[in-house]
Amino acid sequence: MSLAVAALGGGHGLSASLSALRLMTQEITAIVTVADDGGSSGRLRNELDVLPPGDLRMALSALCDDSEWGRLWRDLLQHRFTSEGDLNNHAVGNLLIVALWELLDDNVAGLDWVGKLLGARGRVLPMASVPLSIEADMAVGGRTFTVQGQSLVAATAGHVENLRLIPQSPPACVEAVQAVYDADWVVLGPGSWFSSVMPHLLVPDLRKALLTTQARRCVTLNLSNSGTETYGMSTADHVRALVRHAPDLRVDAILADPSSVDDTDELLLAAKALGASVIFRQLRRGDGTARHDPLRLAAAYQDVFDNFLGDVGTISS
Repeated sequence: MSLAVAALGGGHGLSASLSALRLMTQEITAIVTVADDGGSSGRLRNELDVLPPGDLRMALSALCDDSEWGRLWRDLLQHRFTSEGDLNNHAVGNLLIVALWELLDDNVAGLDWVGKLLGARGRVLPMASVPLSIEADMAVGGRTFTVQGQSLVAATAGHVENLRLIPQSPPACVEAVQAVYDADWVVLGPGSWFSSVMPHLLVPDLRKALLTTQARRCVTLNLSNSGTETYGMSTADHVRALVRHAPDLRVDAILADPSSVDDTDELLLAAKALGASVIFRQLRRGDGTARHDPLRLAAAYQDVFDNFLGDVGTISS
């Protein structure tokens, strides 16, 4: 019997974890941030008052069947129009997902039908049943200011001190909450820390599920700390941000590539506050870019899932 895994995040980071997890199990539920307000997703969200479909589309594409059929439909979903008109830069998959939502009047059913079309190895769900906005209190150079909107939070250089959702207590997707309770493992990250990973902890019912589920929890750290929204943050600071926004959260394992960790002792200390073991594995692609290699990440997840290290602060090489 394969493990049931709930993977939380958004964008390219979630695609990385899903591309690895799909090599290990078919019982995957991707739980996706729905706060995107830029590009094709933002335009559809504003025009049609729907969930932003872009990150959901990317998650579905990452789980597609590795066959000629699956790859062709994946490529179609990811295809973007180039024109001088209104279709410019719209992704075909975004339009398909929104059309199914209109036909079925059911966000979850629409995503499930796209999954069937792709032969997806798992299920993709929104983290909330309404579109969200992200608001962050940021500080830089002694100045504090507030930024609203996922695209602006992601693009603004500054230290994020506090993060909020608008609305502040959004309704969670019921199926997503149940998937967290039903999972053997919950995987949080990698991805844009404040605009894709952390928002899951701010949806009340989803947060409760993450705090109380019997599943083990694994946090996957990013390969680079140079993102704009994580300006000046160390690897340990990423973990401390989780503690600050969800002090009751307990994590079993933190997975990190040693080449991306700037201070091992500080990371171990931060991990201790979550009750977590730190497991080091080579996760980076061989081309030198800050991207996770699916095979290496899958092997690391397999090590964590099969041979979980229960002692806080344990380092594996």
